[in-house]
Amino acid sequence: MFNFQPWWFTGIQRKALCQRVNTVNIYVGNLAYSVTDDDLRELFNEFGEVRSASVISDKVTAQSKGFGFVEMQDNSAADMAIKELNGRQVKGRALKVNEAKPREDRPPQRRPRY
Repeated sequence: MFNFQPWWFTGIQRKALCQRVNTVNIYVGNLAYSVTDDDLRELFNEFGEVRSASVISDKVTAQSKGFGFVEMQDNSAADMAIKELNGRQVKGRALKVNEAKPREDRPPQRRPRY
């Protein structure tokens, strides 16, 4: 992996970039609506260091959308967590756990003019 950093990055941005290079982003789906960020972090902590855990919620209602993302520092710990937690029952729901795919660029949606 190369260590290219644009000259306009500040020291804080460089540090954040370096820290994120080695992380594994994990998708966790089919979550119960009552699951919180802390619950998700606690669930993955048994496999290794969790850098971040977040349950995605609706902007308007603030209700969970039923999925979230976890960032783990270690690749082997992340692989173990994916294997062990995929299909596990948590709060009555079988989790769907796999490595997150990069978000695809979508064309801007234009509303039709009337």
